[in-house]
Amino acid sequence: MFPGPLGLSLAGKALATGLWTLEPIDIRAHAHDKHRSVDDTPAGGGPGMVMRADVLARAVDVAVGTDDARPRLAMSPRGLPLTQSRVATLAKGAGAVILCGRFEGVDERLIEGRGFEEVSIGDYVLSGGEIAAFVLLDACVRLLPGVMGKEASGAEESFSQGLLEYPQYTRPQLWEGRSIPAVLTSGDHAKVDAWRRAEAERLTRTRRPDLWAAHLGAAGKPEKARTRRANKPRRDG
Repeated sequence: MFPGPLGLSLAGKALATGLWTLEPIDIRAHAHDKHRSVDDTPAGGGPGMVMRADVLARAVDVAVGTDDARPRLAMSPRGLPLTQSRVATLAKGAGAVILCGRFEGVDERLIEGRGFEEVSIGDYVLSGGEIAAFVLLDACVRLLPGVMGKEASGAEESFSQGLLEYPQYTRPQLWEGRSIPAVLTSGDHAKVDAWRRAEAERLTRTRRPDLWAAHLGAAGKPEKARTRRANKPRRDG
């Protein structure tokens, strides 16, 4: 499955030029039986299969060696949500060891015994952790120096400043009766910046109230206080 989409576009070019590296490890290669089994039935009963701790441990130990300080991440829907700030931290680090589970999950003893942190890309279930790993890797790789065309291109994206990104437009000026907002073609950079900020705040407030509340909290402006002030009638009528 790897490098898959990571072998294309910006990530693929960066991989080919050595700006980042990828070393997929086949877990089945570390099974000892003739069927190369990596799973077994759940202890306590129930449907599906669970990935075995002993087989996974052999694969992990080959990947990390004895003095590898890279974070160990297991892609799991029960993990902590992946955020842009965590992605930025990972991109600045020495890399990561990423475990992609399958079936009903991974034996808990492997997660505990090898010090894995569970990470989620959303509140839904996938067939395996590989697609989730693609998401995490792509988000990190694009932040590496030299990968994106302009280093500033990621500075105003969604989540980079705690807000969703403002709307984007390009030519033609008029399309199907819809025009580019006049402020964006005014040449007044201060007005453009103000419009973009206002639109980012509007979209975040209406689409992601959780992010908006966190943004206000970080700025020391509680939502309730802002709401009361906004609803208070003016003295001049």
